[in-house]
Amino acid sequence: MLRVATIGAGYFSQFHLEAWSRMADVELVAVCDSDLARAKEAANHLKTVSTFDDAQAMIDAVKPDLIDIITPPRTHETLLMLCAEAGVDAVCQKPFATDLTTAKRLTILTESAGIRVNIHENFRFQPWYLTLHEALKAGRIGDIFQITFRLRPGDGQGELAYKDRQPYFRKMPRFLVHETAIHFVDVFRYLLGEPTSVQAHLTRLNPAIVGEDAGLIIFEFEGGIRAVFDGNRLADHVARNRRRTMGEMLLEGSAGTLTLDGDARIAFRKHGENETEEIVYDWDDIGFGGDCVYRCSRHIADHILYGSPVANSARDYLKNLEIEEAIYRSHEEGRRIALSG
Repeated sequence: MLRVATIGAGYFSQFHLEAWSRMADVELVAVCDSDLARAKEAANHLKTVSTFDDAQAMIDAVKPDLIDIITPPRTHETLLMLCAEAGVDAVCQKPFATDLTTAKRLTILTESAGIRVNIHENFRFQPWYLTLHEALKAGRIGDIFQITFRLRPGDGQGELAYKDRQPYFRKMPRFLVHETAIHFVDVFRYLLGEPTSVQAHLTRLNPAIVGEDAGLIIFEFEGGIRAVFDGNRLADHVARNRRRTMGEMLLEGSAGTLTLDGDARIAFRKHGENETEEIVYDWDDIGFGGDCVYRCSRHIADHILYGSPVANSARDYLKNLEIEEAIYRSHEEGRRIALSG
């Protein structure tokens, strides 16, 4: 059994707690939050789970095998240092720390302490991206030309944008890329490999928040392949649940195109033809993003319990943050930025 404790009982913690509680080889032993009442509320439906308002007290009391950190980036350094001192493996919610320099320091510190740290980057575990990945590997669209994702969650309008669900969004000095587009940096790496350059233009449309909330980013890959992230958190898209895919994707190649819509339908259109063929795949409409929180957590649990390969170690995730820094630099300097291999 893997004994898991969680820290953070905000909006997104519900998906983590539900995922861990479904695993037969995982025992969820504690929930911690600086607000004890909130921790108790989060753990209310879970059996025999202790609650705490102090992370160190929780570690001392329950001695978990793994701590799942589900808190804002500004808290990650302190909490990961506690994990390192206690010799306890950790899962850390993204964004990983507040900046690349801090993330690098934490990676070195936790590696030196001999603990495993994985980042809960769950978008690549969404079933539609798993399906698209397989289609690309199988050569379904031939030689890949370009992937375009249009982020359109429609949740960023007005003076009260984000206040109910994740209010700390409002004060993030770097928002669209650091909080949201980072998911698609990872998805593009998953689908296409490592980018060779980026070019970006970012803007803030809603004056009620601090950071940018719209922008265009062009990624170049080997062989002239491109990926385009077209993000606008104020505009929406057609979907029964606009947070399911958060937008629409188009994958273009020499043999045809694949499309992902807001209801997670995937369709293939052969080059030169007008009719489309729906690609049917199995997925569960559970929790967030087609049960991707469960898949990501299960992936990490399998690594710890059974030694299977892991895709999202802190060390590997630094590449996402290096690309993020290049995106902001590209915007600030108004030019294309080459990426190291």
